[in-house]
Amino acid sequence: MRRAVLLVSLVLAGAHASVPTYDAQPYLCANSTMFGSLIEGAAVDRHGNFYAVDYKDDKAAVGQAFTQQKLFFEDLERPNTWFNAVRFNVDRHGVQEAYLGDVTNHRVVRVRDPGGKGKFLHSEVFCQSPDILQPNDLAIAHSTGRVFLSGMRFTADSVVGDGDLWTCDATGTATRLGTFYRTNGIEVSPDEKTLYLSEAINKGGNVVSNVIHAFDLDAHAGTICNGRVLVDFAQLDNSGSNDVDGMRTDLAGNLYVSRWGAGKIAKISPAGTLLAYVHLATIDRVTNLEFAGPSGRDLYAVGACKDDPAKGCID
Repeated sequence: MRRAVLLVSLVLAGAHASVPTYDAQPYLCANSTMFGSLIEGAAVDRHGNFYAVDYKDDKAAVGQAFTQQKLFFEDLERPNTWFNAVRFNVDRHGVQEAYLGDVTNHRVVRVRDPGGKGKFLHSEVFCQSPDILQPNDLAIAHSTGRVFLSGMRFTADSVVGDGDLWTCDATGTATRLGTFYRTNGIEVSPDEKTLYLSEAINKGGNVVSNVIHAFDLDAHAGTICNGRVLVDFAQLDNSGSNDVDGMRTDLAGNLYVSRWGAGKIAKISPAGTLLAYVHLATIDRVTNLEFAGPSGRDLYAVGACKDDPAKGCID
């Protein structure tokens, strides 16, 4: 899970309102991808390999995309499984594990590689509650193994309760931390002192607001406090109608935010300052992103292909 401060494999393309703007390069296009339109759940393992969900148009399947396209895990026992989120971790014994958020069954599945040979043959339900809305996305405090979950219910007119925030401790005990309007992107800062969570509001069937909240985090107790708005996109760049989706941080704590429908990623400082945009080559509806590659310095973004929305692209 190596992450870096600088974007690479990106070409400087100018500036927008004095903010640097970069162009991403295509990695998997409509004519080469093996992922479907519901591609999401961007994740990286300890070796820098990159993964996403909806492999071969199968919502129950997670696939590896870098360094090659192949099946990573498929839930053959629950045919209604819908994986939407993936995060990797290394436990205190050095065993690599992946956490998979299952929207339909309100659970997180854990798959493990106890032999350390890249064979994730052991799977189990890590945490589950019928009260969890989905989960839609996951974040991990690696020092404690604690997982944080966001979820949403998409309605024409949002109300508090259309979004939720949960945590599952190392034993798999699930605890609700709060309810919100529609929640989506979630991330833990590198020092594990801050939890970021996006919140959106719909009115009359239209998206009218998108913000990112920051909370002080106790990663051991799994508690949050001192909630504040870090970014209000309506005020930042007049893009409040574009949903925030997946979010990731670099080692300096800068936040990289998927701007669904806008075909770009916003880079935000820990203080909430807009630092840069990354415009995507093959994707408008970007759903998630992750740092991966041999050095952990390449930023990969996923979403339905502009040229063929039935397929999932990666830039």
